[in-house]
Amino acid sequence: MQTDSPHVPASGSAPVAARLKDADRNAVPQVETSAYVGGAWVEAHSGDRFAVTDPATGETIGHVPDMSVADVDDAVSAAGDALTVWRRMSVLDRGTILRDWAELMRDSAEGLAITLVREQGKPIREAVAEIGYAASFLDWFAEEARRSGGTTIPSALPGRRMLTVREPFGIGAAITPWNFPAAMITRKVAPALAAGNTLVVKPAEQTPLSALALARLAERAGLPPGVLNIVTSSRANTPAVGHELSTRPEIRKLSFTGSTAIGALLMSQASATIKSLSLELGGNAPFLVFADANLDLAVEGLITAKFRNAGQTCISANRILVADAVYTEFAERLTEQVSRLVVGDGLDPATSIGPLIDAAAVAKFDAHVANAQQRGATLRFGGSAHPRGGNFVIPTVLTDCPSDADLCNEETFGPLAAITPFTDEAEAITLANATVHGLAGYAYTQNADRAWRLADALETGMLGLNTAEIGSAAAPFGGVKQSGIGREGSHEGFLDWTEEKYLCWAINDADA
Repeated sequence: MQTDSPHVPASGSAPVAARLKDADRNAVPQVETSAYVGGAWVEAHSGDRFAVTDPATGETIGHVPDMSVADVDDAVSAAGDALTVWRRMSVLDRGTILRDWAELMRDSAEGLAITLVREQGKPIREAVAEIGYAASFLDWFAEEARRSGGTTIPSALPGRRMLTVREPFGIGAAITPWNFPAAMITRKVAPALAAGNTLVVKPAEQTPLSALALARLAERAGLPPGVLNIVTSSRANTPAVGHELSTRPEIRKLSFTGSTAIGALLMSQASATIKSLSLELGGNAPFLVFADANLDLAVEGLITAKFRNAGQTCISANRILVADAVYTEFAERLTEQVSRLVVGDGLDPATSIGPLIDAAAVAKFDAHVANAQQRGATLRFGGSAHPRGGNFVIPTVLTDCPSDADLCNEETFGPLAAITPFTDEAEAITLANATVHGLAGYAYTQNADRAWRLADALETGMLGLNTAEIGSAAAPFGGVKQSGIGREGSHEGFLDWTEEKYLCWAINDADA
């Protein structure tokens, strides 16, 4: 899974998106194309660069430094040099910088969104909404830091006062995915910086331009040099950079969003230095529709949960389980809605489905469609090559998908909706839990008792009941089983970037 990620609220996106025309492709905002280390815009020690391409056209839209171990060393040193001053700064002053950064992001939303679309491909409305969502993490954690103090403990020891304080880890590292290249950075960076840590961030090789654009705005907001460092690297150098970030003893915490396989590798590598880890990994979300569900809401929710960002989100509905009594009607309604989705360039305001990220993603999509049909699934819509070619695919609906199909056991990360019937609640729960993953789940029912039973029984870190819009900076985001450890967002997301220190204070007797 490249993830990530939660529902991106659509509020505020329409006015900007309405102003953008397809011709704006040739009027791309100026973007940063150097890495950011120690408050300076720098090149790789090797002098090498790699290309960033537009998944809609295959066009090269920029080149950025191809950094490796020597460059990570510089970034870690810069983070260490900045740590003392930054952690001693008051939470109010750190919060002011984060809020100013958020405001600059909102002021620059149009340019940031165009850059995001060009390197990632999602529709412009979703891109603009993501910028607002990303800024919300800066706002939230700027305030949350003020509310996250320690505790006092009733003393069990005579003549003692017992209390705890929260402290930053020190130097941290974050490795972020390509599917939400703005929001996944601020969801990690905001709590880390608010708590007083300094950071080295390695963005996905497909989408470094959004990370560098955010770093420029952080600089303008007054973030001191070395507090945030952005290291860019190609696919070839990424394993070496990841190894360095996960094994260096100076780095006390590592946060990663990506596949379960890479998360397990980083966890293994980090074990030698006993790092604190936050891992948001693969998902295989079930989407349950019961006979008493409001089908209008359920179809609407599935369009959101399955087809947002062309299905390239960690919490996409991957296994759609529908009660026998409404199975046929639901499939017909869904197919009709999917047939209306517009596939196209993300900068065209009419587009609802952009390209997949690369040729490998298209190949996986095609393989999952073919495998499901070989195992008995019925093709209801799509399933053939898109006339645009390249990284574009036709949104596809399959029915009667068997549970042993590949798409039921691994993320498709594409706009493929595969429906499987169930007979009763017990079977639905069994099918939903039949996975090593447990990130998100969705269930539609108007029976309150059933909703509570599902809340207890479904093995997921997050559950949307009669809604697919579950993302919020105020909510804890994370999974169970092999979907990761730790939580991002919310009060828990802040605590994940702090350590608790216990103080025991002896009070002298006044007569001593």
